[in-house]
Amino acid sequence: MRLRLTQQALDPIGGIAATRITAIGAMLAVLLTGVQTWLHWGEVRFPLAAVLGILLVVAAGVAAVAGAAPARAPYTPERLALVVTLAVGAAIAEYLSTVGRNLYLYDDYGPAVVGMLILALAPFNTWRWILSAGLIASGVISILVMGASATTATGAPLVSLIVVNASVVLALTAAGAAYSYTIVQRILGWQRAANREMLRRDALDRSALAGVEPSRITVLGAEVLPFLARVMTSERVGVHDVDRARELAEALRRALREGIEATWLDDLAVSLASARGIRVDVVDRDGDATRFNDDQRAAVSALVTWLCGDGRAKAVSIGLERAADEPRGTVEIVAEAGDWQPVRREIERFVSVARIVGLRARHTRTGRMSGWSWTMALSSAALSSAALSEPGSSDVR
Repeated sequence: MRLRLTQQALDPIGGIAATRITAIGAMLAVLLTGVQTWLHWGEVRFPLAAVLGILLVVAAGVAAVAGAAPARAPYTPERLALVVTLAVGAAIAEYLSTVGRNLYLYDDYGPAVVGMLILALAPFNTWRWILSAGLIASGVISILVMGASATTATGAPLVSLIVVNASVVLALTAAGAAYSYTIVQRILGWQRAANREMLRRDALDRSALAGVEPSRITVLGAEVLPFLARVMTSERVGVHDVDRARELAEALRRALREGIEATWLDDLAVSLASARGIRVDVVDRDGDATRFNDDQRAAVSALVTWLCGDGRAKAVSIGLERAADEPRGTVEIVAEAGDWQPVRREIERFVSVARIVGLRARHTRTGRMSGWSWTMALSSAALSSAALSEPGSSDVR
């Protein structure tokens, strides 16, 4: 999946918080429309067109808020186009309602409403999308100004009227594009700094583990070499020696296979078990963990790491399943309830993050006296229908 450089894509939690900005912008646009229509009602020739303009602004506001909802992430340029089209349609309806009587253009709500809605959607769109939408909308507004200029009472030159009205849209569009570009650059800068720090810490952790925790193959080598030395110096090889050699060979072969087939999920389980003292079991017979892309790995890793922290879970089990010849599968995470139980709002954040990185997510929650559990289903074109169960009682599922 191609990453779109928006605040919502780079900072999912910030994107969730930004939905309030969109809702406020939509409400202000509707309020401005109603007030301005009432103030210049004396210029209205066709009331039905005026009412249609108000309804179109309401529809644009609803489309903006609904499209920015976390459940519908990620935001797409088609949704921005729909909102701007409805807002421009409202401006056209306003023009038709006052055609021939529009004495003053400054009290027209069209340019302000279009610009406000574009600005309210800045956290969910790239600066290029925002500029494109603003330029197209300002072009339409300019055409409407040309049509209404003949009846204005100001007598100002046509160019001045076009510039004044188009500047409202362009100014708010520029503000939205600047916000989108600036916040994306700051998030990327923070992520680069965080990644450098994570790589530094990872290198330190790996060097520490390499010096403290010998691998299984090293332990086997300490058993194999003395055995070979004893066999080479003995006069005869007995049945017991043959059985012991077979056992060591099988153990060494199994250790090598496990090392080769280990995935990022196995590494995550080992790291969490070592750092936090929580048992993390991984069942991935076909190595399907390798089918996740980087963003999906980050989403699942964040969830598992979160479950293993602050006493949320005593043990975690991760199972990956996929039917033969099927590109989709499931990831099921079952955790034994710890001393602290998270609330639904915290779980919803992980659902939103999963959706933003291209996973279709859902979750359900059940509770009982001895514990609690929830299930999240994720799916993508790669692996990825993943069912994630929140820490629950020891016999959940």
